[in-house]
Amino acid sequence: MRRLLLTIVATIGLALGLAACSPNGGSIEVAADTVIIDVRTPEEFATGHLDGAINIDVQSADFDERITQLDPAGDYVVYCRSGNRSGQAIARMTELGFTDLVNGGSVSSASSATGIPVVTP
Repeated sequence: MRRLLLTIVATIGLALGLAACSPNGGSIEVAADTVIIDVRTPEEFATGHLDGAINIDVQSADFDERITQLDPAGDYVVYCRSGNRSGQAIARMTELGFTDLVNGGSVSSASSATGIPVVTP
């Protein structure tokens, strides 16, 4: 019960904290070492993604395993198609000890907010 309560509090706090960095009209500062994560399916990723993004499908069975290979102290911008799956990914990453996470929202919102172009095949 305590873990569930902590997860809910962390998720609400994260959502409130990220509101200030909203890609809808906001700007996301991206440092040289910021990792951009696209949490859509590989098929969606192949249709176009932010230049330099890595693809880790939040709905895949190995999401947690792949995410834990990253530095939990790193800086991350996470995006998907609409912002829903990126929110789910951020909640899971927070549970795994990641602290510097920004929800970029959709591909186009993340591109606009970061200034990183979308690349297509």
